[in-house]
Amino acid sequence: MLYHKKLLLLTINLLIVFNSYSQAKPKHRFYFSWGYNKEWYSTNNIRISQPSLGNDYMFVKTKGIDKPGWNTGIFNKDLSIPQYNYRLGYCINNKWAVELNFDHTKYQIPDQMLHITGTYQGKNIDSTFNRTENNLTYQLNNGANFFLFNAVRRINISGNDSSKVKIKLLLKGGIGFVYPHVENHIMGQENNSGFQFGGFDAGTEAGLQVTFFKRIYLEYTNKVVYARYRNLNIYEGRAKQNLTCYEMVLSAGVWF
Repeated sequence: MLYHKKLLLLTINLLIVFNSYSQAKPKHRFYFSWGYNKEWYSTNNIRISQPSLGNDYMFVKTKGIDKPGWNTGIFNKDLSIPQYNYRLGYCINNKWAVELNFDHTKYQIPDQMLHITGTYQGKNIDSTFNRTENNLTYQLNNGANFFLFNAVRRINISGNDSSKVKIKLLLKGGIGFVYPHVENHIMGQENNSGFQFGGFDAGTEAGLQVTFFKRIYLEYTNKVVYARYRNLNIYEGRAKQNLTCYEMVLSAGVWF
C-alpha cells in the first residue's frame, strides 16, 4: 500500500513538472523566413598567386560593393536574383533557439585606382592602375554566400503567447562557412567560374521580430560577418581575401 502511494505521488509530481515545462515552451517550435539584404564591405587585400605565370601579388585596400538588383526599380527582376536570405530555426524554449542562417550576398570590385604590390610576371611591382572592366573583373556575384549556424537569444519586449501582436528582441551569434560563386577576369585571363567551398565565417546579428496572430512575423536585423576566403579559383592559380561585411536584413516568416 505504501509503495502504491509513493508511486502515485511520484507520478503526480512528474505530471506537474512536465506540465510546467510544456507551458514554458512556445506553442510553435519551428520557423522559416525569406527576405532581402543590403551590404557594405570594408576595404580588403586580395592576394593573387599564379606560380606558372610568375605572379604573386596583392591588390591593397580594395573597395568592394554589393549588387542589390532592385536599385533601378522595385520588383523589376525575379525574386531569386537580388540579394536574398533565409532562416530556418527551432525554438528550444521561450528564451533560446538554434538557427541555420543563410545570406545570398554579392561582392564585386567597382572602378577605382588600385594599388598592386608583389611579383608580376617574375618582376617586382609596386604601383597603381585604374581598374576598368577590360583589365579586372573580380566578383563573387552569384553569391559571397554566408552560411552560419547560430544560437539565438530571444528577449520579450511586448505581448505574450495569447497576444495578437508580440515583439521580441533577437540577439544571434554563430560560426559557419562560405560557398561563393567565383567569377573573375584578371589582366586578360578569365577563370572557369563556378561555385566552390571558400572557407569559414563568423557573425553576430541583432534586431526585432514582430509576430502577428501567432503565425506570421516580420524581422529586421543588423548584422556583421567576418569571412576568410581561401583557394578561390582564378586562371592558373588561387586567390584569397578576408572580408568584413555589414548587412541590413528584412525578412517575413511563418511559425509552424
